[in-house]
Amino acid sequence: MTDSPACISILQLSDLHILAEPQDKMLGINTEHYFQACLEQAVRLRSRQPVRPGSRQVVRQSSRQAFDEQQHFDLILLTGDLAQDPCPASYRRILSSLEAYETSCVCLPGNHDDYELMQQVFNTDRINCRKQVLLDNWQVISLNSQIPGKPGGRLSNEELGFLENCLTEKPDHHALIAVHHHCLETNSPWMDTMIIENRQALLAIAGKYPQVKAITTGHIHQVMDIKTASFRVFGVPSTCFQFVPESTEFGVNDTAPGYRLIELYADGRVESEVVRLPEPLAELQINTHGY
Repeated sequence: MTDSPACISILQLSDLHILAEPQDKMLGINTEHYFQACLEQAVRLRSRQPVRPGSRQVVRQSSRQAFDEQQHFDLILLTGDLAQDPCPASYRRILSSLEAYETSCVCLPGNHDDYELMQQVFNTDRINCRKQVLLDNWQVISLNSQIPGKPGGRLSNEELGFLENCLTEKPDHHALIAVHHHCLETNSPWMDTMIIENRQALLAIAGKYPQVKAITTGHIHQVMDIKTASFRVFGVPSTCFQFVPESTEFGVNDTAPGYRLIELYADGRVESEVVRLPEPLAELQINTHGY
């Protein structure tokens, strides 16, 4: 991706599904191992090599260059479902993994998370659950779409009001909105039952403010990059297992875990790409019974 002094670089990781113990497995895979592998690869592959604008799906071999020879990310964004069965231990291990890198990190909740517990654990100066981050002439606005106890998403009036206040109070800042649940259909009927219920309210606010340049989401465990009239909507792979695209029923496949790189430019331009680990999930236990 293009290197520029005016460029803000963000690493988005999502749907980690970390379990209670480091050795625990879900659907046959160690989710923690793959989260750490994605994080390490992303940091090591941070380079100055340009790519064409737009989003694409790529696989790169792991770089052997030392981290301090690479550029740093300006922000790591974890967009929900950090834990599968939330407990202090799972969140603390995520925190420990992130603390190995001198990069600010924002964590927002997904339907599997315990948001109150997240706020207790992720409460350092660099790693926390901040809802608004200012980076040069950009703001990153994180929204909570969680409906406690339910898999689907909804934005409360407080969340929508917070979003509008951020946009009103910072009219000279371009905006990237981050939220766990998706706001555009995926063409997977079972997945789209969990779409943000009041997504039209979110899209209406985003469309009303021209400084909104992109919305990035988690939850769908697959790639999305859709251009609306005024902004782009991203979806990101999971750092563990992936859902079968355009499927009528729940299904997973062995596509490699991945993450999204986002670059924000002073003129409001957004460039993004998806990067995956080099190998598929050989140990994945494919089933149709959920997770």
